[in-house]
Amino acid sequence: MIVTTPAMVLSAMRYGETSKIVRLSTPGHGVVSAIAKGASRPRSRFGASLQVMSLGQAHLLFSQRRDLHTLTGFELAALPVKLAEEISRFSAATAMAELAIAVAAAEPNPDVFSTLVEAVASLERSPAADVPPVALRAIWRLIGVLGFAPALDRCVIDDREVPAERPAAFSAADGGTLCESCARARDVTRLPPEARADLRRLLDPDVPLPTLDPLHSAAHHRLLARYVRFHVAEGARLPALEFWEGQGRGAR
Repeated sequence: MIVTTPAMVLSAMRYGETSKIVRLSTPGHGVVSAIAKGASRPRSRFGASLQVMSLGQAHLLFSQRRDLHTLTGFELAALPVKLAEEISRFSAATAMAELAIAVAAAEPNPDVFSTLVEAVASLERSPAADVPPVALRAIWRLIGVLGFAPALDRCVIDDREVPAERPAAFSAADGGTLCESCARARDVTRLPPEARADLRRLLDPDVPLPTLDPLHSAAHHRLLARYVRFHVAEGARLPALEFWEGQGRGAR
């Protein structure tokens, strides 16, 4: 079966002397793996189109017997040049690609695809000073679309309200805020009211981004990365996420 679909390149790995194995995010088929035969040749028809986070039209020959399909063509629509110009932009984008590969299945999920497309566009157009909160929002957004959004207003265990004006116990393992009773004897991060308000703004794409100084930005990087390790990674290493987290620490 031959399929033509919008696609974003999540990874591209050399295979043999002349080919590449690519992972693509697509709206109608989820994340798919494909071999791009001849893509490593100097005069390949793919040219430089198979860069990480490149957007285009993929022509796929789907295999009925295995999960590795064949990429017969890729018509480039957008090459994210600005991502490669600044490590903070690129590290955020590759962390998102890594999460999508780790979690998204080979089944229709247009929200994952559109979230990735919007995130890359936002990372490219944002001023350098805005990249850290833009990246935090984009990754939280992807986590939510994948089904792992944290709870902030009520205790995730007994559903008690957690007042906004008080410090809140945030449990990455449990998936959000806890009331004081449930927080006892649990490993939690204490969020002052301002930090929880900032996190709420990061989770809501319809409100302005919070202004984060380097110290608080680094804390939000750590919180998000820890949350992902519990709910998305399931014990597996996510090196791109670790690198992005380290970039956040280095911004202090």
